[in-house]
Amino acid sequence: MYKIYSSQYNYKYGNQIHAPYSLATLYAHANSIEHLKNQFKYEKSFIFRDNLEENINQCHDADFLLCSCYVWNWEITTLLAKEVKKINPNCLIVFGGPHVPEDTTGFFEKYPYIDIIVHGEGEYTLANILEVYLKDKDWSNVKGISTKKFRTLPQERINDLSEIPSPYLTNLIWDLVDKNCGVDWDCSWETNRGCPYECTFCDWGSATFTKVRKFVDDRLIKEIEWFADNKMRYIDCCDANFGIFQDRDLLIAKKLKEQALEKGFPKKFGTAWAKNTTDKILPIAMELKEGNILGGISLSVQSLDPTTLKNIKRANIKFDKFSDLTETFRNNGIPTYTEIIIGLPGETLQSFKRGLETIAQTKVGTLLWGNCSILPNAPMNIPEYREKFKIKTIRSPVKLRHVSMEYVKKQKITEFEEIVCETSSFTFEELKQMTLYAWAFSTFQNLGVFEYFSNYYNQIHNLSFISFYEIFFEYCNSAESIFSKEVEIVMNHLHDGLSGKGWDHIEPEFGDINWPIDEASWLRLVPDTEIFEKESRKFLEFLEAKCNFKTTKNVLKDLVKFQGFLLTSRSHLEEIKVEKFLVDWKDFFAHNKDKVEQIEKEYYFKNPVTEKDKILWGCQAVFWGRRARKYKVPSNKIYENKPVIEFGSNIQEIKPAHSSNWDL
Repeated sequence: MYKIYSSQYNYKYGNQIHAPYSLATLYAHANSIEHLKNQFKYEKSFIFRDNLEENINQCHDADFLLCSCYVWNWEITTLLAKEVKKINPNCLIVFGGPHVPEDTTGFFEKYPYIDIIVHGEGEYTLANILEVYLKDKDWSNVKGISTKKFRTLPQERINDLSEIPSPYLTNLIWDLVDKNCGVDWDCSWETNRGCPYECTFCDWGSATFTKVRKFVDDRLIKEIEWFADNKMRYIDCCDANFGIFQDRDLLIAKKLKEQALEKGFPKKFGTAWAKNTTDKILPIAMELKEGNILGGISLSVQSLDPTTLKNIKRANIKFDKFSDLTETFRNNGIPTYTEIIIGLPGETLQSFKRGLETIAQTKVGTLLWGNCSILPNAPMNIPEYREKFKIKTIRSPVKLRHVSMEYVKKQKITEFEEIVCETSSFTFEELKQMTLYAWAFSTFQNLGVFEYFSNYYNQIHNLSFISFYEIFFEYCNSAESIFSKEVEIVMNHLHDGLSGKGWDHIEPEFGDINWPIDEASWLRLVPDTEIFEKESRKFLEFLEAKCNFKTTKNVLKDLVKFQGFLLTSRSHLEEIKVEKFLVDWKDFFAHNKDKVEQIEKEYYFKNPVTEKDKILWGCQAVFWGRRARKYKVPSNKIYENKPVIEFGSNIQEIKPAHSSNWDL
């Protein structure tokens, strides 16, 4: 039998790593062809980056090396192929995956050790390669590939996805990895293939020719049972638009909930939700929420500037609808998040600020932001497109959110991406400013550090959120504080990242984790409530003087205490947090009032994080708990008078841990 080795390198996140779904799917199809099944032996796939040297030596007698390539494993995969070719020149090296370029100009000159690259879906193509290998090795008879000498016609898409056996139901996935090697295997999963949209920054639509094809319901239901029976903790649904088939996806959500409640697995279900989300997704989200496996609902906008949206062929839902949706999901206890891309062609510093202002007004749950990356097969990478918008880029190390840094250090191969640093609509310095404001809105508004400060001035004085943060930056430039020190750290981080020096950011006291800069800032600013409140009062006094506002000192102090009270902090680890206030802040913010009435109130709530270990506390509060918003307690979740605390759909009475005079 011929030996086939394969690689789909990935990173570990804590103890979690993705199983090689893409390779397993290719093999499952090839194995369904009887004479191929008996001729080829699939060895364990290469997954762990720190095993590179061992993996190279394993290929000394390989007949094939199949490599699944992504932006996060391109450098290590090409090095693997190069070294394998040295020790085994007769090994046929085949590359596939999203990072294999459609435009092969100069490709084989740069990577002469690669024999074949596969374009698009690989199931039919791999089977054909194996067929031809057994016959005459005339690769010109295989569609959908490029070699050093020629490129063949495209391979037709798989219209009937039932032709592809499940790598899970066949248990083939466990043939490619050591199931019991001490890691938690995450599952990638498709319920459909394709995307009807053509966003220029994305290679999804172009890679799938926009047609959406579904896997059959019976297979998906059985796979969900397999996930539960095999105790798979995290299901990473790879659909471009989960929820687009509302009835079918509701069926999937119900089954996921059923298995999670009955068997305890999966623990979490993550996906890219349908673009232009509507309230028709609510029943799907509610099922996942009831199964306690919902990560959040995306209301992604990428940009809110009409010119930019036109340039990237993106159409967003109208602002009024967006605002209504965030309120609908929020009222149903469903976490929401939105994503914006910094550096899209057509965006300006002012239009970007306006977009952040709009997002702040909607009070969406979580704001995620990232740099505009040029993917090899995205329309944005077409030379004419790049020239039209004068796109300039830099080669920058890939951002690795939450990856285990000890694991990264064991292998010294850096992965890179090409990110936009300048276009005809903004300069490099303006890009840095956009990124700084995105950080400020994410850290202070979204993660809640200044949320009630900015909301207060917006309600009382109609001060825009952008103006609030412009004054904040002015304050940081004028006086030394914990905030000015944080801005300095962030500016240096952003400069390094946007200059191609990398995005790694470790906060040692909170673990060997590569923290996103907004979460790292939160970890540094909020742990000690007393220091936070003292420094916050100084900033608000500056703002009051700057704008000639006349908030009384006792109200200002009370507002600062309220903001600190709702933030998750290490200085308060009691089960129930209790505090008295001069103002009914809950009513003030809930009803968007424009006047403050001094009515004494005693509030309390169940502390979302009481973990004493510092590293676990940080992870529970803002890493694992970010989309569940455990970094803060919203004002509608605080209580007064009788100590009633919500647990899911049940209501229970709880005695505060630090008080002995509250009756059950």
